[in-house]
Amino acid sequence: MGKGGQQPPKQEDFLTSSRPSRCGKPLITAEHATLVAAVLPKEKLPTKKQIRDSIPPECFEHSYVSAFAHVIRDTAVVAMFAFLAASLLRTSNMTIVDILGWQAYAFFQGAALTGWWVLAHECGHGGFSASQFVNDCVGLVLHSVLLVPYYSWQYSHAKHHAKTNHLMDGETHNPNTQAEIEEAGYVALFHAIGEEGFAGFQLFAHLVVGWPAYLVTNATGARRLYNHKPIEDNTLDHFRPWSKLFPPNWERRIYVGTTCWIACFTAIWAATYKFGIIPVACFYWGPYLWVNFWLVLYTWLQHTSPEVPHFGDDEWTWVRGALCTIDRPYAELFGFFDWVHHHIGSTHVCHHLFSNLPCYHAVEATKHLKAYLKPLGLYNYDHDGVVTSMWKAAKECQYVEGTEGIHFPKAVRDLKKD
Repeated sequence: MGKGGQQPPKQEDFLTSSRPSRCGKPLITAEHATLVAAVLPKEKLPTKKQIRDSIPPECFEHSYVSAFAHVIRDTAVVAMFAFLAASLLRTSNMTIVDILGWQAYAFFQGAALTGWWVLAHECGHGGFSASQFVNDCVGLVLHSVLLVPYYSWQYSHAKHHAKTNHLMDGETHNPNTQAEIEEAGYVALFHAIGEEGFAGFQLFAHLVVGWPAYLVTNATGARRLYNHKPIEDNTLDHFRPWSKLFPPNWERRIYVGTTCWIACFTAIWAATYKFGIIPVACFYWGPYLWVNFWLVLYTWLQHTSPEVPHFGDDEWTWVRGALCTIDRPYAELFGFFDWVHHHIGSTHVCHHLFSNLPCYHAVEATKHLKAYLKPLGLYNYDHDGVVTSMWKAAKECQYVEGTEGIHFPKAVRDLKKD
């Protein structure tokens, strides 16, 4: 963690070569008639350097003032919501006004705390400041407070960026194959509860239980280990230093991250013992659930659409995978979510191409990136709002046919029940 220590993984650390890709059928997206990144041979896609050259160099410069100004801003917003709740709402002898008030507090405080989450995420990428020591200190504190094991997530999220939309090595929201959903009984469940009911089940599985399931079992993670060896058991988790998710040289960092997680969880338990279950649930656990909602939603929607493919070993390249990221507006509540979340969803293409570019320069960088990529048909933008987008993903993106070649998400409705 300190100066002279090991650096966080870079996307290139995970890269492998792949052969030229085959052309696929034209598709329709919000910004262009063909998802060019999916159908062009890899030799005709721009290189990472060519894309980077389209962005002014100053967009890659770190600033301690800007970085900590964002931490202070988010802390002020979090403190404001907590103060208003403490001043206006009761935690005992609650009326319907109090109950509804706590629901509103949980929603808005969860959105505000997601700002902290995004900044910790920037720290994990090295995008917060020029010092990895500062990044790790800030990220470790912010993520631990939100019950995220900082170092283990740092590693697995770097792999997500390194293998975006890779069907074998991609991390988080790696779609199930047809064989997997049939074996899990999802086809029978679909026909039992109907199309709308199954879409609702998808939303619940992703947005409510998806995050803890990922931390504990690596659900929707890669189909093989970091060293390309097959997964031999289902005990992959983000907490044990000896978990097979991580290479041996990460063991000490995983110890640190898990220890800090345990310390914060212990502090929450102590607060519960002192102040009671209901006050702690109102002030912490309600917003915590909304934080989980947002962090899963961003990762899910920025890479999931019926028009956005996933690739097997034979078709994937790093540039192709990164360009299959989607920017979305997140314009609800006059852009409050996009602002408080540091524009992570509306600048996500830029973030996947250059994850160490500071979020406080991402809006400016995206303007230049879009000007370069859009004429080439390589900029993916979906104008739909949050609710429409997540319902579309839940209803239309439920499985892929296999793990080789190019596969677009499909809906279970066309599969027959056994």
